[in-house]
Amino acid sequence: MTQHVPLYIDGEFRQSQSLQWVDVTNPADNSVIAKLPCATEDEIEEAISSAYETFKSWKEVPVPERSRLMLNYQQLLKTHHDEIATLLSSETGKIFADAKGDVWRGIEVVEQAANIASLMMGETVENVAKEIDTYSIMQPLGVCSGITPFNFPAMIPLWMFPMAIAAGNTFVLKPSDQVPLTSIRLAELFEQAGAPKGVLQIVHGQREQVDYLLAHPKIRTISFVGSVPVARHIYQTGTHHLKRVQAFAGAKNHMVVMPDANKEQVINNLVGSSVGAAGQRCMAISVAVLVDGTKEWIPELKQAMAKIRPGSWDDENAGYGPLISQKAKDRVLRLIREGKDQGAVCELDGSHCEVEGYPDGNWVAPTLFSSVQTSMSVYQEEIFGPVLLCVEVDTLEEAIALVNANPYGNGTSIFTACGAAARKYQHEIEVGQVGINVPIPVPLPFFSFTGWRGSFYGDLHAYGKQAVRFYTETKTVTSRWFDDDIPTGPNLTIHLR
Repeated sequence: MTQHVPLYIDGEFRQSQSLQWVDVTNPADNSVIAKLPCATEDEIEEAISSAYETFKSWKEVPVPERSRLMLNYQQLLKTHHDEIATLLSSETGKIFADAKGDVWRGIEVVEQAANIASLMMGETVENVAKEIDTYSIMQPLGVCSGITPFNFPAMIPLWMFPMAIAAGNTFVLKPSDQVPLTSIRLAELFEQAGAPKGVLQIVHGQREQVDYLLAHPKIRTISFVGSVPVARHIYQTGTHHLKRVQAFAGAKNHMVVMPDANKEQVINNLVGSSVGAAGQRCMAISVAVLVDGTKEWIPELKQAMAKIRPGSWDDENAGYGPLISQKAKDRVLRLIREGKDQGAVCELDGSHCEVEGYPDGNWVAPTLFSSVQTSMSVYQEEIFGPVLLCVEVDTLEEAIALVNANPYGNGTSIFTACGAAARKYQHEIEVGQVGINVPIPVPLPFFSFTGWRGSFYGDLHAYGKQAVRFYTETKTVTSRWFDDDIPTGPNLTIHLR
């Protein structure tokens, strides 16, 4: 019997009364594994109202208690780590190693949320004027909302609701309609950790449900991760309704390869960062910028990529899993065809990929292009598949200019043995996250995830200190007390409790 995905409203997992349902499929064979409801307006309204009412009491819960909730939660997530990863693999197609990494990176953010007491400390200055002190305090906003993508169904929800709730808010989560099962399990464990009823709500759906959240007057913030067109819509619509919005969008991440770099390290890291997770991550390296003579490394890069093959989640020899849907596969295949038609040299073509036992899966094998020009659609569009492009330049200055001319600014890397080259690159590059001899520079949660330019719409980024700022408002208090008001006399008693 096909599972019907529940809503999570007011502390209760319940079946939706919706008449509109969406198939959730296994990308390895496109079989239907669940039915997802597009929540009704009444159901979304009930979720928001529950969160709104719960906020009134939750914001008064002492910060150390909120911190202990996150400590309990991270321990439960660790205990059920492999179980969550298995569930995650079933709906995303990720191989088990990638799924475990997805869960673990989320756990790291929950651990940071457990540090909320120190993150919410304000500032104080005594005697800003005679007998006058000024101090600031950070207070939660109210009901926050998150709209998450298919590619990291554990990590990205855990970027959002633990930090928001630890800061004293309540949260309404709308997970991707393609991968809803992991979020339900995350909510079950959050409840087991001791989360009060109404602190977290989960509603499902598509654009209609998202637009309802964007316009609702009781929603104070919107957090989003996804494609560029949707991120723009989220940001423009959310801010139009006077909400605080952080919208993480697409990317075209470049790795610059200098002639003095360690060739073996470069090739290994290019392969893993380009085809890992089937290239379906916003921090994947999709462009290798080969400086000077490093274009001579392409045959060895091709040989290394050819050894990687996709497979099912439990295949220990598979390098990655399928693309999320047939639509995603068709898009990747279109861009591969256009790359060939527009003059790029297809060194390795993964278009005709078959995986034994899974004839109906969304498979694309590693694909490598050389002689790529920036005018080609394969370069201009985010491919989101296991495809690596090689662009050739003569100097580091040309490499920097090429990367800065790209509209995206999520992540970039440089591989070099020269400290001066690395410093010049990190200083001049207009990208938010830079790796030096590190292929995918995703920061740990005590820093923030800091995409720039066309990769991010908003001001304050995910997790780290910026997330706490995003989910709180600062109140500044100026106080004055008069010495003449101090009680005097023999009957003065101080009671300590």
